[in-house]
Order: sequence, then C-alpha cells, then structure tokens
Amino acid sequence: MSSATVEAWPEGQVGPVRRVRGGFRGWRRTRPFWGGLLAMIAGVPILYFPYAHLSLGGLTMAMSTTAGAGSMIIGIMMIVLGLTAWFQPMVRIFCGVATTILALISIPVSNLGGFGMGLVPGLIAGGLLVSWSPLQLPVEPLAAEAAEAPAAEQAPAPAVQQPLEYGAAPESSTGEGPQ
Repeated sequence: MSSATVEAWPEGQVGPVRRVRGGFRGWRRTRPFWGGLLAMIAGVPILYFPYAHLSLGGLTMAMSTTAGAGSMIIGIMMIVLGLTAWFQPMVRIFCGVATTILALISIPVSNLGGFGMGLVPGLIAGGLLVSWSPLQLPVEPLAAEAAEAPAAEQAPAPAVQQPLEYGAAPESSTGEGPQ
C-alpha cells in the first residue's frame, strides 16, 4: 500500500482516549493555556519556601521569614490568576499584568521570589498571558460573497439629513415648510 492511498484520518470509530485528547486539545487552543500553567507553577515555590524546613545532612534549615503571610498570599494569588486565565480568557491581560507585578513583589517578600524558581516562571507567564490572543476564524471566499450579495439587493438607504442649527425649525418630510 502506498502512502497516496492511506487515509489521512481514520473514518471509523474513535476511541475514548483519542476523543478526550482531541477535546482537551480544542479546549487548550482556545485559551492562554501555557501562560496559566506557568503562573500556577510559579506560585508553588513562592508559597512553599517560606514554610519549608530543609535538612542538609544533620542540619535543619528553616527558610521562615517575617513575611510568611505575604508569601502565602502571593503564591495563592498566582495560582488563582493562572486558573482564572484558563477559565475566563477575556481577563487574560489583567491576569498577565497582575502575575508580573506579583512575581516582582515576591523578590523582597518571599526569599528572592522562591529563589528564582517562582520569579522567572512568573515573569514569563505574565508575558505569555498579556501577549496571547484568540485566533480569528478564516472567512471563506464564497461565504463572504454570499454575505455581500443580499446587501447589494437591498434598497438604498435614504440620504442622511444634516443636523439642525441651533434655533432652526425642522422641515416636514413632504417638503412643505412649517405652517
């Protein structure tokens, strides 16, 4: 069998895995998916490190700072902004700007932005969210011509009247002056 006779897409039954994967692909392409995902990923280290107790050998290090509550708020807000960008793509610009500002605020508040592991993805996520825009559907030439045809068949619209000057009386539609 040559490649010229092979079907490009199978016409038969589609399995549940392929159906779910295709549905997810369609959902993902209609929203700023990667920007939202990076915003959520950036929120995790910002949220985690101020409360972490890391042990190196027998030495336990606490990364606790006086701004632990601020780190928690910044981390949770970045995760919420990522989810909001996914489920409400109309507010993507607000989410992108807020994610960028929160990532920058996390530098002094949250251990240098989660030691850079939250700062860098947060800045990239903000840029992706601001720059994403939905694709415009291509207009088919035949559909465009069909849409223009009824407009040409309609009667021409009446001429627009000039606006009245201050104090002028309107004229009647029959052309006769005021009586």
